[in-house]
Amino acid sequence: MQPTNINLLYLTYSRQNTGAIFHLQYVPVGVYVGAAFQLVPEDPTLERNYKGHRDTVTSVDFNPNMKQLASGGMDSCLMVWNFKAQMRAFRFVGHKDAVLAVHFSPSGHLVASASRDKTVRLWIPSVKGESTVFKAHTATVRSVQFSSDGQHLLTCSDDKTLKVWTVHRQKFQFSLSQHMNWVRCAKWSPDGRLIVSGSDDKTIKLWDRNSKECIHTFFEHGGFVHSVAFHPSGTCIAAAGTDSTVKVWDIRMNKLLQHYQAHSGAVNSLSFHPSGNYLITASNDATLKILDLLEGRLFYTLHGHQGPATAVNFSRNGEHFASGGADEQVLVWKTNFDKIDYNEVLQSHKARSQVQPAPHIHDIHPRSPMYRQAVRPLGSEVNTHTEPRDMTNKTPTVTNLGPALFSQHRNGGSESSVGASLHGLDITSGDIEQGIYTLRELQGERQLPYP
Repeated sequence: MQPTNINLLYLTYSRQNTGAIFHLQYVPVGVYVGAAFQLVPEDPTLERNYKGHRDTVTSVDFNPNMKQLASGGMDSCLMVWNFKAQMRAFRFVGHKDAVLAVHFSPSGHLVASASRDKTVRLWIPSVKGESTVFKAHTATVRSVQFSSDGQHLLTCSDDKTLKVWTVHRQKFQFSLSQHMNWVRCAKWSPDGRLIVSGSDDKTIKLWDRNSKECIHTFFEHGGFVHSVAFHPSGTCIAAAGTDSTVKVWDIRMNKLLQHYQAHSGAVNSLSFHPSGNYLITASNDATLKILDLLEGRLFYTLHGHQGPATAVNFSRNGEHFASGGADEQVLVWKTNFDKIDYNEVLQSHKARSQVQPAPHIHDIHPRSPMYRQAVRPLGSEVNTHTEPRDMTNKTPTVTNLGPALFSQHRNGGSESSVGASLHGLDITSGDIEQGIYTLRELQGERQLPYP
């Protein structure tokens, strides 16, 4: 069959651009053969389905080494899922109430959890089950995040404050307190100079870390703010909440750039793809939405959870994203965003491609599955009410790891492994690989590594 030359929309993103961060151009970069586009990435696919939580999943985060995934739940537990085949999942027991946020340190050697019991715990995500705990706020702790250098923690709370702590010794640094209601979410900027927070007072505040001052307040949100995030460039922020909308602002001009009304229910969580080209959201309408920020439109609607989707997060390399829901499930998805080098595609088809008049943006279909016959329409939906594609990665057996007991004295240390003394249990490597066991406590002084 003779291929037909077509024009595809070639979208580019520039970190150096000092004006608007989004720009686009049309170039002939592909061919249409039969009824399928070639050289176009596949749709997102569900790869793993983890079951182990006993209540709603509230937060998910990938270990930067891509060997583990952490999740928190209303069941008061932190789960660590190991991606290696046949490896066990760990359930860390220590919090006395719901775990509302989890976050891996940049090195992946520590994972932090924030809880409704007013505390933050730092865990070593291994079978040792070691942790240290500190009271961070006078009310529910809604969020916790490591700084990009791994040396500080950012927390926020129903006590209407944000706080910054050192990871080593968990020393309090300073507090930010201009919100008039619960602070539900807070994030560091990529360079650590700024902090963004969202509150039930329906505002988003931007803070300067050095001056400890609020440098701008965004009032455009129409409801409680459930989730905020910095664009990877550090020049934009996104926020979502109970008004079912997603908004993106340019923080250099304090200007609203994009406004999406993609969901029919409250938006609980959002995450930028590392490329900065996409934004994914999780909603009470039981769907995940992937927004194409360059075209300013809905890209995909994903159906995987049986009930509200409560958490979503891209991996650091952007090749996967994970979601959690009220159905107590953690889903891991594979995406092929930004896999195509359009310059190479252009060169390979230059000889047989002839420039056609640039089509209107509404004539452009989203990137269709490679070598499939159907061309997917705009705002396409992917229904995943089926078994995960990778059937070798079913839910692993869960190991319960209990709270650790530490002395109050902690010394500075390296990232060397920390030995554990198990109380009342005889655990072998065979147990780790094949059997279920429970760790109730650890004895003696412990030295947590730097993150």
